[in-house]
Amino acid sequence: MTNSPTSPTAGNWNLLGHEWAVDMLRQHVAADAARHAYLFTGAPGVGRRTLALRFAQALNCTQPTGPGIPCGTCRDCKQIEAMQHPDLTIIQADSEGGTLKVDQVREARRTLTLKPYQSKYRVALFLRFQEANDNAANALLKTLEEAPSYAVLVLTADQAEGLLPTISSRCEVLRLRSLPLETVESFLKEHGADDQRSRLIAHLSGGRPGYALRLLESPSALTWREEKLNDLHALLAETRADRFAYAEKLSKDKEGMRSILLVWLSFWRDILLCSGGVSTPPANIDRAQEIKTLAGRLQFPEARAVVSALERSLVQLDANVNARLLAEVLLLDWPKIHDR
Repeated sequence: MTNSPTSPTAGNWNLLGHEWAVDMLRQHVAADAARHAYLFTGAPGVGRRTLALRFAQALNCTQPTGPGIPCGTCRDCKQIEAMQHPDLTIIQADSEGGTLKVDQVREARRTLTLKPYQSKYRVALFLRFQEANDNAANALLKTLEEAPSYAVLVLTADQAEGLLPTISSRCEVLRLRSLPLETVESFLKEHGADDQRSRLIAHLSGGRPGYALRLLESPSALTWREEKLNDLHALLAETRADRFAYAEKLSKDKEGMRSILLVWLSFWRDILLCSGGVSTPPANIDRAQEIKTLAGRLQFPEARAVVSALERSLVQLDANVNARLLAEVLLLDWPKIHDR
């Protein structure tokens, strides 16, 4: 995540955090010793793609302000920032939670056989590579084995362990961690958020500055989250028939369902932690009293069962299990809690 999206002139490439990763990559560029493949892992919104783009700028900047430090203003830097550089290829699934297909990897491999058009390196960014199907993953393995000297491949993924070991072992792996909440909170204040809003978004983001900035720049996202948490609260007191009706509505939009389950999972994890006696502030800090109340009315195994079911449901949804059946089973298994 950046402080200034178009001018990565600072020694840390104007990234928020991840200094150790920038320092390593900057040294690789300065020594003309870039590896042929890198893997940046971490939670979505932690800054994987931004770091990859900054690295691509550092590799191909024509007016670096220092060894391994891109200027951010030359034609190459601006084109890479906009992801429209002739020597930059972006490969990703059509939507988050979708499938990255073998034809996309094969097309990228064909492009990489061509020498750079205007820069020193051809850079291929394979974003969210955990979404690649088996054929695509195997095709990438072949690409890694045969990449020309002028090509640099950068993969991003949630975890290295979710990829084929033969892929991650051929990459320089950089594991990006979430930032301290105080750092993200200060970052949001610099972008105009008041104290209350910056604190809430920092907690919701879990220390992921990219996700935090998206929430800040989209007020409707917080309103939508509020609505879905209100739905969750109401569902706990609903009848089986009402839960069936909601499940039917929920399952009509698979991508929307995935987003809702992620919001619910965050909330139920807060309940689970509270039920287990963890004293740290919840991610959903604006719902702290509601979380405390629900945790007091549930046994720890009940909360754990809901969290586990939500985690399984997200995996099954990505595996194209019947969405309506999935939603029905999930909601019918929730405990029934009436407001007092």
